[in-house]
Amino acid sequence: MRILIAEDDATSRLLLTGVLQRWGYEVSAVCDGAAALAGLQQPGAPQLVILDWMMPGLEGPEICRRLRATPTDTPPYLILLTAQDNKKNVVEGLGAGANDYISKPFDMAELQARLAVGRRVLDLQQTLGQRVRDLQAALTHIKTLQGILPICMHCHKIRNDQQSWERLERYISEHAEVQFSHSICPECLLKHYPDVADAVNDDLRQIPISAGGTKAE
Repeated sequence: MRILIAEDDATSRLLLTGVLQRWGYEVSAVCDGAAALAGLQQPGAPQLVILDWMMPGLEGPEICRRLRATPTDTPPYLILLTAQDNKKNVVEGLGAGANDYISKPFDMAELQARLAVGRRVLDLQQTLGQRVRDLQAALTHIKTLQGILPICMHCHKIRNDQQSWERLERYISEHAEVQFSHSICPECLLKHYPDVADAVNDDLRQIPISAGGTKAE
């Protein structure tokens, strides 16, 4: 997983970079807040971020505030690295939009555990986002009929959105998950085929019907 470190102290930055690379992270490191914010606003920016609280230009909490003010489907997981570990500062950092914080000097095991939490959150966020995208894609394939449809009172053609007229069954097939199988009702059979209507009706009456309402074997 890719991770961005923003730390103005060169020694701490090199130490963090080396540790995270040994743990298998792909590390990008910057030395001030402006560079961190610029990098995180680029497409494909790292989703896991460690921000030093006090840096030249922009401090960690201000970077958190600016990132949270920008709507995104993939918000990063922000960890503040700070020597200010009193309750007031912790509340301020979390209120600015940080997901977590680590006190300086940090414990390696604690850092690894907190990064693992961040990875789990990001994995869940990615899974949820994919399910939302899948649902949206599925909804675009659902065709619905709604509103008032102009229909010819004689031929029963439908006037479509392009203001042309088309057969009713074609229109419904294009706007709903429906397929048509043509048949003929008894009234139309009698009206259009009077010569065979009586014979057909006699044949239908002679078909045995089982107790369950189905044709007998």
